[in-house]
Amino acid sequence: MSRFQTLTPSSLSREAFVAAFADIYEHSPWVAEKAYDLGLDASVDEIDSLHQRMADILLSASRDQQLALINAHPDLAGKAAIRGELTASSTSEQAGAGIHECTAEEFARFTELNDAYKAKFGFPFIKAVKGSNRHQILAAFEERIHNSPEQEFATALAEINKIALFRLQAL
Repeated sequence: MSRFQTLTPSSLSREAFVAAFADIYEHSPWVAEKAYDLGLDASVDEIDSLHQRMADILLSASRDQQLALINAHPDLAGKAAIRGELTASSTSEQAGAGIHECTAEEFARFTELNDAYKAKFGFPFIKAVKGSNRHQILAAFEERIHNSPEQEFATALAEINKIALFRLQAL
């Protein structure tokens, strides 16, 4: 088990806790609020323990809450990235995967896949891109677009929980 390097969650007030963890789940501070409201003890000072708590909150949320959280995520190599409108975490994650280095053809393929994916599933393609490159991301896109809506909804939630773990580990 590893502990947070920059803070001790169990010692934080509700306001400070929510401020620190509000964007672990993209534009969804309700996850941090519920995590705090469950009560804090020393276990939340362990990254894996707090992650499990937050992941459980997401997985036990209503489908509408889950869908709203999925839809809070930006498209990979999408218009928000080009306009510089991503959260700091999303910007860093996409840059780390080399998405900003896309050729014109790769960018066009991302746009085409983003549009086709959203038309089929009704939400953006979600992938925890840390440790991946743009070629691996495009390959995952190409593969997953053939999944059922139920498979992709579950996969999106699993990927969001991976993203959350990466973000917690960065604190």
